[in-house]
Amino acid sequence: MLPLRQCLASPLLLQKQNEKVLKAQYFSPWKGEQQMYKLDIGWPKTPEDFTGQTFCVAVDSLHGLVYVGQRGDNVPKVLVFSQEGYFLHSWNDTVEMPHGIFVWNTETGSSVWITDVGTGKYGHTVKQYSPLGKLLQVLGTPGNAGSSLIPLQFDQPAEIFVEETGEVYVVDGDGGMNNRLLKLSDDYKEIWLTGSNGSGIGQFKIPHSVTVDAFGRVWVADRGNKRIQVFDKVTGEWLGSWSGCFSEDGPYSVRFTADYKYLIVAQLNINRLAILAAPPVGSIGDCVVVHSIQLADETKPHLVDVDMKSGAVYVAEIGAQQVQKYIPLS
Repeated sequence: MLPLRQCLASPLLLQKQNEKVLKAQYFSPWKGEQQMYKLDIGWPKTPEDFTGQTFCVAVDSLHGLVYVGQRGDNVPKVLVFSQEGYFLHSWNDTVEMPHGIFVWNTETGSSVWITDVGTGKYGHTVKQYSPLGKLLQVLGTPGNAGSSLIPLQFDQPAEIFVEETGEVYVVDGDGGMNNRLLKLSDDYKEIWLTGSNGSGIGQFKIPHSVTVDAFGRVWVADRGNKRIQVFDKVTGEWLGSWSGCFSEDGPYSVRFTADYKYLIVAQLNINRLAILAAPPVGSIGDCVVVHSIQLADETKPHLVDVDMKSGAVYVAEIGAQQVQKYIPLS
């Protein structure tokens, strides 16, 4: 018998959760398709540690840690687990409503970046923390929603991606006034800014997630427009877009696999993870779904992250109020 997620207390919910584990692990949308991932049903060891809505997850591959951002009243906002699934500690200071989370490793240490979409005194900010939760840096004006005319004045910033060089990419925002992609230098000065509200080339309707590939391209989940847009990381120039894979639901999260051969995309409203073939250098082309993982109804996968060493995929699910781990089979 498969272990049940203990955080769902009633027998009916436990039954539904058990069904979700089975569906997520064994679903294959096309006959003969080779399974690419297997659900790690033993991660985490103590799922009751999830006490709120789990909105985001970030992997520290270098130190073997997994950070989870959750929301709710009187709950810790950041949970820290080992990659084996053991709960280690939590922290809460100056975090209001975490939306996106990212771990940045350098030669001298690591830090955790969080986008906060709260409307209180800590919201509308992008913040850097130590691994133990000490606030190191605040971008934006806490508590004040900003205008797209001011680069570092955010309105519900959705997600952040930080390169090894320290250069920062922010998608802003999650339903606020701003619909833009911003690149900052390692000392947080604007390098380029692109985007406005709309459905034209380079415009956004809720830019929700951002990642960078190994070939100098920035990928943005343009959720409301049901497409992914791609930009040159040096100039900010628009390179292309994918929309053919998203007629049923827009992309919520974009992350590359460890070998950069595939792009993992969460689709919240249809409870699915789509695995897309990454295009070669010099071409964007059309999106191609090579595999998908169908989750149970009301799971609602929101944001994902990938362990760039092991290849494991972690999925933050706001409906099921948990994070799940998928292990690559090859």
